[in-house]
Amino acid sequence: MKDVTCPDSPLADLCRQRGLKLTGQRRTIAFVLSDSDDHPDVEELYRRAVAVDPRISIATVYRTVRLFEENGILQRRDFGGGRARYEVADGEHSDHYHLIDASTGTVIEFENAELNSLLDSIVREKGYDLVTTRLSIVGRRKATPRGDN
Repeated sequence: MKDVTCPDSPLADLCRQRGLKLTGQRRTIAFVLSDSDDHPDVEELYRRAVAVDPRISIATVYRTVRLFEENGILQRRDFGGGRARYEVADGEHSDHYHLIDASTGTVIEFENAELNSLLDSIVREKGYDLVTTRLSIVGRRKATPRGDN
């Protein structure tokens, strides 16, 4: 079977900065994660990675995700549904939040300066400095009126 070479990715660069050895399979997993605009669980990540390199095993994906998480490269998220999902870690304080569609499980990221300010104000009022936030909101899309005029 022909060797698969993935292009470099921001996540692969972060791995190198953290001193991690980047095998071909880790590079592929880093590429797939960097290319994701959602929060895949390990099985979804495996499906995407194996489409790029069929030699990758589910065990390799689990080990790599654990390694990336232990090194602060990935963050584990629990949006319900019984499966951990992952996103690229974005520093100490994240300025984005998650809205989970209760019907579909879709995760929508959003930013809100007013919410950032309010959370920072609450924390300072209690005598602390804000380090990080984990805010997930679950909502159900409103039914739209049918326009029976």
